[in-house]
Parts: sequence; C-alpha cells; structure tokens
Amino acid sequence: MTAAVYKSAEARLKVNDLYRAYLDSWPFAFDEHNFETDFGVTHVIESGSKANQAIVLLHGTMATAAMWREEIEALAPRYRVIAIDVIGDAGFSAPTRPPMDSDDHALWLDQVTQKLDIESFHLVGLSLGGWLATDFAARHPDQIKSLTLITPGGIADKNVIIWALPLLLLGSWGAEKVQERILGPRTEPATEHQLHVAQLSEAIFEGMKPRDGLKRFSDTELKNLKMPVLVLLGSEDVTMDSSKIRDRFEELIPHAEIRIYEGKRHFLGNQSDVISAFIANAI
Repeated sequence: MTAAVYKSAEARLKVNDLYRAYLDSWPFAFDEHNFETDFGVTHVIESGSKANQAIVLLHGTMATAAMWREEIEALAPRYRVIAIDVIGDAGFSAPTRPPMDSDDHALWLDQVTQKLDIESFHLVGLSLGGWLATDFAARHPDQIKSLTLITPGGIADKNVIIWALPLLLLGSWGAEKVQERILGPRTEPATEHQLHVAQLSEAIFEGMKPRDGLKRFSDTELKNLKMPVLVLLGSEDVTMDSSKIRDRFEELIPHAEIRIYEGKRHFLGNQSDVISAFIANAI
C-alpha cells in the first residue's frame, strides 16, 4: 500500500517546505496533531473549541489540508474544525495509497476520528475528499450529522488521466497546463496568502504522481446517504459530468440539496458561508 507519491525526494522536500511555510504564515490559532493509524501517520490541523460541534474537512488530490484555510478561519469561531491531510497525497501524512475498491480508507478515517474523540460530526469533502466522504458516510451513516460534497469524485467522473498524464510528464510547463484546464487561467498573486497558495500548488502539480481513478459508487451505496446532503458543482468542470451527478443525486437521494455554479470549474473557491448555513439548518 505504501506508494511513491512524489517523482523524487527533492520534489517531496520542496512541497513539505512550502507547506510548512504556508502554515507558519496563518494569522489565526490552530493546533497540529500526528496520529498513528494502521495506515501510517496522519497529520491533522484543528481550530476552534472542542466544546463545539465538529466539522471534518477532506481535501482533494494534489492538495493538502491547507486548501481549507479560508473555511477554517471562517468556521472555527462557531465549530470545532478539523482538516485532515489525506494519506497518499501531498501533505504530512503517510505515503499510503490503499486500494480504492476496499474499505481501507473508511477504516483509516474511522481511526483518525477515534483519535480525535469524535463520535458524530459534519463531514465535508472536495473532489477526492468528496469520494472519501461519500464512502465513509455510506458505510457509517449514523456517525454523520450532515454531508457536504464539493465537486465529488466517484459519481460521474470523466477520464482525466488520458489527457493529464502526458502533460504532467512534460515538467513545469505541462503541470501548469493541467492546472489551467482544471482550475482555470492563472492570475498573478495579489497577496502573500495567494503567493503561498500558488507556490505550493505549482510544486505539488509538478512533483507529485497522480492517483489512479476512483471507484464509481453504486446506486445502493448512494441510497444509503440518509443524512442531510449538500452537493456543490461547477458547470465547466472538466474532471466530471456535473449534469449527470445532479441527475444521479436527484434520482437516488431526493432530499439532497444540489447547486451548480455556472461558469465555475473544479475548484469553486471559499464556500464557508454556504457550508455554515447548510450545517445550521441541518442541526
């Protein structure tokens, strides 16, 4: 299960150094944990009072828990916010990539939440994180108070690898083209925060090996999502078919709230207000 996540040791060190520098620049209080699991060490960022309801955030592939910076800062005054570095991806967690057609990722997340001493929580996932969140919620529906899925994988994916992998083999130029196609045209960073994000993202796309495709969830698995569900999609997402995702959720999970943002791609930006309002209504 242990995988070569990066193309080289130098690429890993570059990403780790940029990630640490970015975390050190955050202007609000947070704690970091490193929990031992059966799948290796898992790095966790936590902010907010432990007396509040917990929100668990799962990032997408080729990213880290730091992608939730704006959401963490906005939600922490009202919630206990927990952002987890997914195993086998960029970040400080173990380079472990269990089979996507097994229950290993759900077992991993269950062990992490036990270490955090949370029995039930609100779960938010983006892209790969959306796949992980769906997988866990379908297996453990009683533990999930609400489920927010942002451009989630495993529902109606497109074949990204067929065009992305050849570009990623072309070094920094190819990595930039993949980023542009998935996230949109690059803009010059206007703030220190944006500069940190741009540098970290560029290093990850250039230095990390992409994952294999995600298992498609069955109708039976999706029907098991009995908790309140919010699905956020971009109409121009090149990694998945947003219309087909909407159709599957409308058919299989009639209670789900679905929003498609016109003109948006895979990354929808800061969704803290939408998440907070949805969770407040779900409580």
